[in-house]
Amino acid sequence: MNNLGDVLWSMVALFFWFMIIWIFIQVFADIFRRNDLSGGMKVVWIVVIFIIPFFGALVYIITRPHLDGDAGVMGGPQPVPVAASATPTATSAADQIAKLTALHDSGTLTDAEYESAKAKALA
Repeated sequence: MNNLGDVLWSMVALFFWFMIIWIFIQVFADIFRRNDLSGGMKVVWIVVIFIIPFFGALVYIITRPHLDGDAGVMGGPQPVPVAASATPTATSAADQIAKLTALHDSGTLTDAEYESAKAKALA
């Protein structure tokens, strides 16, 4: 009976060691993945987590800002960079004229509106 207790206790201890290591891997990955931290601040966080591991990881998880589209430290979708989301998609004149032609054919645009918008697209 003593052997069974030792085996169960070893399994519980192994589980907790695995979870601790996994938390540190996820925190390190999150630090390096973030775009809102400078390189110096990433170094500071890594040093803090190495010097005071449990407290450092806890402080990092608590103080980490919530970013749009971000599920947190343990994974999920990554935030879209501001520069990529703020820039409009560039369309060529041919694409604009094709859209205008479709609107004109459906009757949404009159002939005068179609010609005016077509001239703007070509300019």
